[in-house]
Amino acid sequence: MIFSLSPVFAILRTVKITFHGAARSVTGSRHLLEINGHRILLDCGLFQGRREEANRRNSVFGFRPRDVHAIVLSHAHIDHSGAIPSLVRHGFAGRVYATPATADLADVMLRDSAFIHERDIEFVNKREGLTGRHAKQPLYTVADAEEAARRFERRPYWQTFEVADGLRVTFHEAGHILGSAMVRVEAQEKGRKLTIVFSGDLGRDALPIVRSPEQLAHADVLLLESTYGNRTHEPIADVEAEFANLVRRAVERKGKVLIPAFAVGRTQQLTYMLNNLFNGGRLPEAPVFVDSPLAADATGVFRRHADCYEKEMVERLRKHEDHDPFGFHLLRYLRTKEESKRLNDLDGPAIIIAASGMCEHGRILHHVASHAQNERNVVCFVGYQAEGTLGRRLVEGAKRVRIFGRDVDVRASVVRFDALSAHADRPGLEAYYRGFENRVRRLFVVHGEAEASEGLAAWARENSSAKVHVPELGESVEI
Repeated sequence: MIFSLSPVFAILRTVKITFHGAARSVTGSRHLLEINGHRILLDCGLFQGRREEANRRNSVFGFRPRDVHAIVLSHAHIDHSGAIPSLVRHGFAGRVYATPATADLADVMLRDSAFIHERDIEFVNKREGLTGRHAKQPLYTVADAEEAARRFERRPYWQTFEVADGLRVTFHEAGHILGSAMVRVEAQEKGRKLTIVFSGDLGRDALPIVRSPEQLAHADVLLLESTYGNRTHEPIADVEAEFANLVRRAVERKGKVLIPAFAVGRTQQLTYMLNNLFNGGRLPEAPVFVDSPLAADATGVFRRHADCYEKEMVERLRKHEDHDPFGFHLLRYLRTKEESKRLNDLDGPAIIIAASGMCEHGRILHHVASHAQNERNVVCFVGYQAEGTLGRRLVEGAKRVRIFGRDVDVRASVVRFDALSAHADRPGLEAYYRGFENRVRRLFVVHGEAEASEGLAAWARENSSAKVHVPELGESVEI
């Protein structure tokens, strides 16, 4: 039975949502639900962008961590999970609920993130001569990440569980990366309930590896991502052919293809696609390097969670039990710094996949600094580039960028393949929203830059009776 909105809200005590991240931006996902005296945080991600702004925004929560009862995590990407150790460091004592695959991925990702924070602060303190009480502190440490990992409670898809009295949560397939979920929260009192759905990062139909996103039927309140709220992706088959042509041309002129890629999700998608292209004879042979210890660890998690694969991939693995979808004879995973450095002196063509996906840190910076000056090379972006990142400056055509304190001329070709994105595009978001059988009463458009969010919101106002809003950062809305 679907109750009218007013009686449901009249029975439930105060319901408030505060948007502490991913409001008119694509990073730092944090949405605080306050229902019947309980505070539940949907995601707890890091803001990614210009370093000074990122440091400032990531050091402030906007709420007291000790007041949060639980975190419900949609998926493991750092812009959704990366602030959990910081929350623990500052007093959060609750549990973190996630799907088993998300919990396993978050374990390796948060440790890696903590190591990066420690290393970066160590470098800053050494450069500025800061010691003792004057030394700067990392956002969080590896010990904080390990403590955060102990807080995780694994919950499978489609199994409803209680996070507080009268608050029940169910994970549904979001189709974005391994283990990703849309979150359904049911607040119930005296036999009636309010249903809040958080899309997380919504995936696309028919992508390789993971299942397609699930269509939910009911939501009174919907928090909908809008990363590509004003764009339409090319068909994935067309982009695969374009990608193969790009790699072939680079290999034939003995150039290198540098691919900044998120270690979780995008890297596995790329290795799977390259596996098929090389084994299908569609590319001339060239070495492929995944230069990321995190990606190697994450790929191990992918191998352990075939339960999250789409049916075609499961059937292929059943028929070819010895087949590794993320490994082939030309592919090497690199872990050590020494192995990574040797790539700078590598003669001949190569494909180098390295994090971070937005060129904000990690080994890809060294490769761009070493190879961007050579016009035979290609820097190939296969994911969204947030405002303020080095990746964004490169795709917007910068001919000179600053990396590690020195200017680097960009003579290499810079290309982007948004269609390889694991985010739904505008038509996909529209179809998902139309798929709700009941009329969504309140729609909050989040996780998109202002133009994308406002564009999707304008369409929703014209095509539904919902009250539609694009929240500002830090804005609270009582329902």
